[in-house]
Amino acid sequence: MSNELILNGRDLTPNQVYDAATQFGKDIKVSIAPDSLIKMKASREFVFQIVDRGEPVYGINTGFGALSNKHIAKEDLAQLQVNLIRSHCTGVGKPFSREVTRAIMILRANCLTSGFSGVNPEAVQLIIDFLNNDITPVVPEKGSVGASGDLAPLSHVALALIGEGEVEYQGKVVRSDFAIHQIGKKPITLGPKDGLALINGTAVMGALGCLGIVNATNLMKLADISAAMTLDGVKGTSSAFDHKISELKPHPGQINVSKNIATLLKNSEIEKSHEDCGKVQDPYSLRCVPQVHGACRQTLQHVYEILQTEINSVTDNPLIFVDKQEVISGGNFHGEAIALAMDYLTMGLSEICNICERRIEKMMNPTFSDLPAFLVKESGLNSGLMIAHVTAAALVSENKVLCHPASVDSVPTSTDKEDHVSMGVTSGRKLLEVVENTANVLAIELLCNTQAFEFQRPLKSSPGLENVYTLIRKHVEPISEDRVFATDINNIKSLIINNEILATVESATGELL
Repeated sequence: MSNELILNGRDLTPNQVYDAATQFGKDIKVSIAPDSLIKMKASREFVFQIVDRGEPVYGINTGFGALSNKHIAKEDLAQLQVNLIRSHCTGVGKPFSREVTRAIMILRANCLTSGFSGVNPEAVQLIIDFLNNDITPVVPEKGSVGASGDLAPLSHVALALIGEGEVEYQGKVVRSDFAIHQIGKKPITLGPKDGLALINGTAVMGALGCLGIVNATNLMKLADISAAMTLDGVKGTSSAFDHKISELKPHPGQINVSKNIATLLKNSEIEKSHEDCGKVQDPYSLRCVPQVHGACRQTLQHVYEILQTEINSVTDNPLIFVDKQEVISGGNFHGEAIALAMDYLTMGLSEICNICERRIEKMMNPTFSDLPAFLVKESGLNSGLMIAHVTAAALVSENKVLCHPASVDSVPTSTDKEDHVSMGVTSGRKLLEVVENTANVLAIELLCNTQAFEFQRPLKSSPGLENVYTLIRKHVEPISEDRVFATDINNIKSLIINNEILATVESATGELL
């Protein structure tokens, strides 16, 4: 990715949002496209023309929501916007992570640069200044119903822009006006439409989705790698991954997973050592990896397409059409599309965990694996990885609860004016929780299958899988007796999250599908 992210409201990708939000050592600077600045200024001028005419137009000189029939006098319009921000700061719970909040700001700014919101360009520029100077508003994660915009969380962002909120700056939580002055800027003074434009959109849902989809994509590749290592660790057969099988059921995800597993096992000494052992069929958790992993991968493509559209859409209300000299109220703030999509992706990741836990169990069980019980010598004296498997089971069970779709619920609000909502932020928060659980379950499987490799020595696996083994052994010693395995799980999880495992595999195999 380029070190500059230029926002224009048209061509932002989830991967760009992820990179700019997380940075990972990259000094990414965000800016506004020059043509977008022109559009925003024109839209802003039209808002002031409406104010001068005095005719009631929702969001500009009226109350909000159920109070939209209240006409507000011209001299009170600035106070109207400030009151809107203050009254809508009702978020509760722990704050969003720095990464999530940065993604929220990127998406809100990108939407506003489209030039259909009538917002003061200086407000958008201050969001950009926050991003480029690593000023992160403190935004409670609970309080949005995923329609009418992500009002409560976005209000906490807007509160910071007017100098009244709290932000994280240089490792400390400080008043936003202090941080703003430290970077040589001033808090924004709100005018007509500004407050509503800042808080009325799907940026919070979209931010959770962008971080979720990028992490999920990497985890699904990791799942193929881990499955291949488990297969070799228990001397399973690779016949189920013959390309002729998937050609008869040609779902794209299934085909790609079959190719990945075949690539990952190529030139494995372990596999060659039991070619004539008489094994015909392995359990489903090994044999059906292409069918299950492949189906889960199908969720990725669908969700990515939904997010790509959403994050380049104008999602607030009302919308300013300068060329038509119109202000039109609608419902682009409703998050149904991405709420459903994130619930779908959550289920896909949960299924990755389900089948992964079953593979872990197969390694624990000597009646199937022909390995020592719980992958440790002198079992009995040592419990080995018995409870590591229990942890995986606990996470898998938790995922099943988290898979209940938030998007099927709706609680009417604002005296029934806002009578159907998406609960999209809940969908996104659940998605990130399942992402976290999936990374931990995969870490446990990798702890187990690298230990299974110890019992196959001196035989070696394929070059790519041996690279994984070598990388993990730099951080996790072979298991000869019981120890605190939580440290090992966390170390492997870090290798997963930082994409070190994927990188070391692809250095030998080339890019996986």
